Amino acid sequence: MTVPAEAAAVLRTTTAVRTRSALLLERARAGESRWFTVDDDALPGAADDVAALTRTRFPDLDIPPHSRWRHFETGGVDRRADLDGLLGGVDTRERARAMIDLTVVSVLLDAGAGADWGYVENGVRYTRSEGLAVASWHGFLAGTFSSDPDRPLRVDAAALRALTVDRLAAALQVNATNPLVGLDGRVQLLRRLGDALADQPEVFGQAGRPGGLFDASSAPSGVVDAHDLLVALLISMSRIWPSRNMIGDVPLGDCWRHDAVGGPGLTAGWLPFHKLSQWLTYSLIEPLRWAGVTVTGVEALTGLPEYRNGGLLLDTGVLRLRHPADAEHAWAPADEPVVEWRGLTVALLDELAPLVRARLGTGAAQLPLACVLEGGTWAAGRAAAQRLRGGLPPLSIISDGTVF
Repeated sequence: MTVPAEAAAVLRTTTAVRTRSALLLERARAGESRWFTVDDDALPGAADDVAALTRTRFPDLDIPPHSRWRHFETGGVDRRADLDGLLGGVDTRERARAMIDLTVVSVLLDAGAGADWGYVENGVRYTRSEGLAVASWHGFLAGTFSSDPDRPLRVDAAALRALTVDRLAAALQVNATNPLVGLDGRVQLLRRLGDALADQPEVFGQAGRPGGLFDASSAPSGVVDAHDLLVALLISMSRIWPSRNMIGDVPLGDCWRHDAVGGPGLTAGWLPFHKLSQWLTYSLIEPLRWAGVTVTGVEALTGLPEYRNGGLLLDTGVLRLRHPADAEHAWAPADEPVVEWRGLTVALLDELAPLVRARLGTGAAQLPLACVLEGGTWAAGRAAAQRLRGGLPPLSIISDGTVF
């Protein structure tokens, strides 16, 4: 595989994410990892924790999919109903475009906020992912991401390209006493999104709206494949990520080097994750379904390799650091232990999911991976981090606001 575009296409599949992550897990189980050991005897205990928390959160096991829309429901507020009301009499397609606009911007802002930031809504302070969701929601309603004052409930290229640090800081209530990790990185990411939207009118329309994905996908036909949607996002948006991970002149996005991964031709040594893009794909499923679109193939998406899911595995002892002092080091996303931790997380989530289902007495059709994550692994990882370290992840990651 010697053509950069062909190599990138291989790495833009969840098959590549899964198979290459599984290779790292096999290697770690064989004792060949420099960074981690795997304790398979701890997997049942991790499954017990996830199943117990899932039962507590969803006693009837009617579990919604892992999605940004769960965070929009934080505090018991039906913000979707509020947005429906504000959109008034627009048709189904425009309603879907607006919800896709909101989802894309909110997900791209959803990297680690840090322990000191929060957003206050009606006297209630929300932090971390929930806080970022509520903040981006209000920013969207206020027209922060629209260049048309008469049409605030949209996101367009012109507004994103003109976004300033001060404007986003104001929307997110950031100040000297309420600092947000990676604010500058988030602004740069949204500006690059604006460039990508403007440069692809065939996908995003003349105004350059993320909601153009509704028209450019097969949504108008009534059926969308989740993996096709992910690939469309990766093709159109991989250029926005700040990492210089490239094959030739083709940007790879959330795809990192690990020499143990292998692979044919130019794909050798690359481990793809596409975490935020997959999180975005999960989060677009509901707006599409609300528009009457059938979304198929959701099971092709992987577990999300971020510090809540990965932290769960370390905190339950499924994964162990070979050198405990590594927990005191500050790591960058490109560092090998972080790349490997993320790969092991993807592979182990696939093994953890059926154990959780068995404890809950359900199957994959009733409890797909998206619901295991929501039930689930993400919440259990957060609970363990809160209990053990006041919410901090077990590995310290230097964040620019675009990966974690």
